[in-house]
Amino acid sequence: MLKSLELNAADVRAKVSHPIVDGDGHILEARLTILDYVKKIAGPEVALRYENLESPWKYQDCQQIFWGMPSGPQSLDRATAMLPKLYRERLDEAGIDVGIVYSTACLPLMHVRDDEMRQVGHRALNTMLADIFSEVRDRLIPNCVIPMFSPDEAINELDYAINELGFKAATFGTEVRLPVPQIAENAPELAKYTERVNPVALDGLYDYDPVWQRCVELKIPVGCHTAARGGGGRHSSPSNFVFNHLGGFSTAGNYFCRAVFMDGVTRRFPGLNFAFLEGGVGWAVQLYNDLFEHWEKRNLDFMRENLDPEKLDANLIREMAGKYGDGILTADALLGETKTNPMGGIIKGDIELDEFRRCKISKKEDIRDLFVEPFYFGCEADDAMNTVAFNTKINHYGAKLKAFFGSDIGHWDVEDIRHCVPDAYKNVEKELFSDQDFEDFMFTNPVELYTKQNPDFFVGTIIEGKVGELMNNKTS
Repeated sequence: MLKSLELNAADVRAKVSHPIVDGDGHILEARLTILDYVKKIAGPEVALRYENLESPWKYQDCQQIFWGMPSGPQSLDRATAMLPKLYRERLDEAGIDVGIVYSTACLPLMHVRDDEMRQVGHRALNTMLADIFSEVRDRLIPNCVIPMFSPDEAINELDYAINELGFKAATFGTEVRLPVPQIAENAPELAKYTERVNPVALDGLYDYDPVWQRCVELKIPVGCHTAARGGGGRHSSPSNFVFNHLGGFSTAGNYFCRAVFMDGVTRRFPGLNFAFLEGGVGWAVQLYNDLFEHWEKRNLDFMRENLDPEKLDANLIREMAGKYGDGILTADALLGETKTNPMGGIIKGDIELDEFRRCKISKKEDIRDLFVEPFYFGCEADDAMNTVAFNTKINHYGAKLKAFFGSDIGHWDVEDIRHCVPDAYKNVEKELFSDQDFEDFMFTNPVELYTKQNPDFFVGTIIEGKVGELMNNKTS
């Protein structure tokens, strides 16, 4: 067998019988071109304000990214990520049949607090993306970008992007970062220096169910490509970007995934898929298995039987204190502790006691069905944890989580676009991936993410026939 160091991307593509779908490539947008679109949409005055718009992280004591795009010997890769026609031309060289492409400019834009600038920016960005990808959609499928500061804002842009601009995939903001309310109210001059992260599911500022319902109607899965590096400044470094970047995407994905699951979104909207990009799948494996362990000990019946403060055997505590307390740990002290310790809690009724009520978990299988089916996890090729998604020995019910390949083409951590596919294939050579695992990772899972909601998603692409065969095999 040829070793990976000898295999190039074209070699790997030639060895497999299935297409390779890149579930997470990137376009590097030209800021001046975005400004041109802002001017067309909103006029020169608004464009000037947009040009001078402050970074949403300007006042956060957190080292942000620098030197984040290919340069030097990889200058061609830089040009590739900026020019969709060149990007398409080099896909064969990268061993990729079809790429799903995400915005880079959206990462700060989705956190802009100024309502007008945020909405104008999204409209301009989406219009530009629709134009520059219009002639390459047989192999490159761009995502539109959806702001989530309110459900109305989200639905308005979603309707326009899908119905008017023709997008088939979307990236959603998964959190709303606003000033700490108490500071904004009592010391407004300091508000810009503060930040509170609000989810768009559990405990969110609004009920986002209308957004999820609109996604179902428009046949759009929910793409999450948000980073949490330095969010809120509490666990961030003011001097070290690598420190802030480590685990940033997985933290954000975990946060949103938990909020969606515990809010019961996957229960209320069966068939709606969610994709968590660039954070890998290791965190998801841990979360999936942790959910079982938490439910076993925190379900309503178990808690009533084993954790209810009213059922504490006070006589037993007195007896044990008399035998083992040495006159220091007295019965009165121990029983007083049980009454004042916040871990005892004050629960008014079952509504507050049952924290799984929104997702209506009544048996363990519910966790599997509500988590495994709708959630997909984008993984970079060199992530050593990709294989755990397919390890049926460690996942409850022998589940395989739906991990899929994402190149991250365009960003600093891709040394060479030609290395991504061979890096993914190393797991086959090391016998950590079976051939079927590799096919699921590189083809089946990213295809299912979109076609389960929109069977026509890949119509018009060069893999339309292969996708049709896959869908037919799944239904037969």
